[in-house]
Amino acid sequence: MAVSARRKSIAFFITLGSCLVALAVALNVGWIILNWREVAVLVFGIIFFVVIIVGLVLNTTFLIREIRRNEQHDAFINAVTHELKTPVTSTRLYLQTLKTRDVTEEQRQHFYDVMLADSDRLLMTVEQVLRAGRSSAGRRIQRTNLDLTEIVKECVGVVRTRYNLEPGTVSYTESLDGHAARVLGDADELSAAVSNLLDNAVKYSDKEVQLSVQVAAIDKNRLAVRIRDRGIGIPAAQLKRIFKRFYRAPGRFMARVKGTGLGLYIVRSVVEKHGGRVFAESEGPGQGSTFTIQLPRADTK
Repeated sequence: MAVSARRKSIAFFITLGSCLVALAVALNVGWIILNWREVAVLVFGIIFFVVIIVGLVLNTTFLIREIRRNEQHDAFINAVTHELKTPVTSTRLYLQTLKTRDVTEEQRQHFYDVMLADSDRLLMTVEQVLRAGRSSAGRRIQRTNLDLTEIVKECVGVVRTRYNLEPGTVSYTESLDGHAARVLGDADELSAAVSNLLDNAVKYSDKEVQLSVQVAAIDKNRLAVRIRDRGIGIPAAQLKRIFKRFYRAPGRFMARVKGTGLGLYIVRSVVEKHGGRVFAESEGPGQGSTFTIQLPRADTK
């Protein structure tokens, strides 16, 4: 209902702005015809006309942008509320069961595992929001000399454990030039960026999870981390927009996967703070996707 109302508002402002521009053009053309002999008046009239048109266009653009921004904020609040409420409700249910019923030791251990998983999910959501806030505030990072391969391998191990993936589900390879893959950066921030990409690759893999992770040397000055999946793919029009804050690509499957719309925004913010760039590639829906992080090398000696 709220989304439909906002779309109607956007259509209304676009129509209103177009009508006002058309009316201003008609009035100005009529005014020019009537006053074509008065050169000074004609010049000032044209200037005022241009100012009015620009003002109308800017006002309409601003209103539409604000409506869309509010829509994104509401979607973010709803997503965060769901991501926070679901694990809390689940944990509470299992705690009530343990308190009111006699369960076997096997069931008890299962309940503990589920509650720990819910706690991890809750913690991840909180960390995402806090990290996005720090990224927006432009907080500086503490740079140290790091081995990028160790960070990526650790993230791969974590995602395998988190989603109970089979050993052959995620392949890891290195394509280096004989030098260490070292970068200057913050280990926690880089781990968060790689983990977000891996989490997305798993969540958007649909039926079969099959990931390929590679750390490669682009040249003597740059390194790349490439994460490929065989998932639902990304339409060409969405490849750049998916890195915006709160943005979630449209689609039925996308709607089924819960999220805050902050993951890829955090990835872009972290990578840019490290002097690198991140981009996505996909041949289209159903063709999988590849996310590439490029970072400057710290040392090639």
